[in-house]
Amino acid sequence: MTETAFFLSPAALTSLVFGLALLANVGVKLWLATRQIRAVARNRAAVPAEFSQTIALDSHQRAADYTVTKLRFGLLELALSAAVLLGWTLLGGLDALNAALLSVFGPGYPLLQPLALLAAFALINGLIDLPLALYQTFVIEERFGFNKMTLKLWLADLVKSTVVGCVIGLPLAALALWLMQATGSLWWLWTWGAWMAFSLLMMVIYPTVIAPLFNKFQPLQDESLQERVTQLMARCGFAAKGLFVMDGSRRSAHANAYFTGFGAAKRVVFFDTLLAQLTPPEVEAVLAHELGHFKHKHILKRIVGLFAFSLAGLALLGWLSNQPWFYAGLGVTPNLPPQMGGVVPNHALALLLFALVVPVFTFFLSPLMAQLSRKHEFEADAYAASQANAQDLSNALVKLYKDNASTLTPDPLYVRFYYSHPPASERIARMGGKIVPA
Repeated sequence: MTETAFFLSPAALTSLVFGLALLANVGVKLWLATRQIRAVARNRAAVPAEFSQTIALDSHQRAADYTVTKLRFGLLELALSAAVLLGWTLLGGLDALNAALLSVFGPGYPLLQPLALLAAFALINGLIDLPLALYQTFVIEERFGFNKMTLKLWLADLVKSTVVGCVIGLPLAALALWLMQATGSLWWLWTWGAWMAFSLLMMVIYPTVIAPLFNKFQPLQDESLQERVTQLMARCGFAAKGLFVMDGSRRSAHANAYFTGFGAAKRVVFFDTLLAQLTPPEVEAVLAHELGHFKHKHILKRIVGLFAFSLAGLALLGWLSNQPWFYAGLGVTPNLPPQMGGVVPNHALALLLFALVVPVFTFFLSPLMAQLSRKHEFEADAYAASQANAQDLSNALVKLYKDNASTLTPDPLYVRFYYSHPPASERIARMGGKIVPA
């Protein structure tokens, strides 16, 4: 009797693991989205009891409809992104694009061909996403009264972002490719150092160089609010280069406030929509919450975590880029090893494959990351309650949930998996605030 051993090659095993992970990824996302849709639709007919004196039924139903509409559109995006990912990988799209560019540039351009591959990949993906972005802005956001952009402004933003992306992205990509070619087996460490230096530089120059290309930033003119905010920052030991109001209403009715910059370049930015919706004490409370993130060093912890995660990812890529099965298992024929006359290396292929595949697996870490983020939000709320008025922050949260059409009845499992901020009811209860009529 003869026994036959069945086994999979490393490339075939890679294909199988990737396929199963993608199937699980899509399946879990679909399951969670349908749970959220059912939970929101099931509670559409009545405002939750604790909000019944604050949120009108029509506002609650508008939020429910907005949430469900976005989720259903998200299912279309999910299906398309999965199809595009399969097209780039197992169906050979990336392999065909690489071969086409090799035929154009040939092996005599060891840096130009990989750079062209990265640029072409980004361009094609951008074109695929373009109709979805248009529909999101001019159909969904328009239907619910959030979109304030004209098509002209939308196209202007598209052109500006493309130009900025090319001016910054192409030299950065060229530097990364050069480091991968020139620094030997530890290229990933040199590339990580360059990436970290670039990230820190962007924190400094983004507020004053890039952001003003898209929005107008005016110094805060309300003297009483300015004094209130300045006193708050003094109590918290926080120094900023300025207080600014951004013309967020030019694009959207959504409201926000944030800190931006790094070191001496830090600045406080309020959306004009936020100032229009909240009272000065409520604005102070929202800002105190943001200051809580700095007080607890949440921003620094996230930066350090990002740096560590990037280092681990690049180290893994450094190993994978030398494994033939990594390419073959994901539908790509690697360029031949450099022998006679030198051949275009695989660095751009490795970067793209890694960028495509890693999110499929890291998605399953989402609950841990979301839980950590919600913990930080609770800590920032507690700090805000100690520096400002907890009731003012509670009132501000209710107004922002109402004006942004955020659902008050999410599915608990969906919250645990996705929500970076706890639901309003949990935040208010934790602070000891009350939900009072406006």
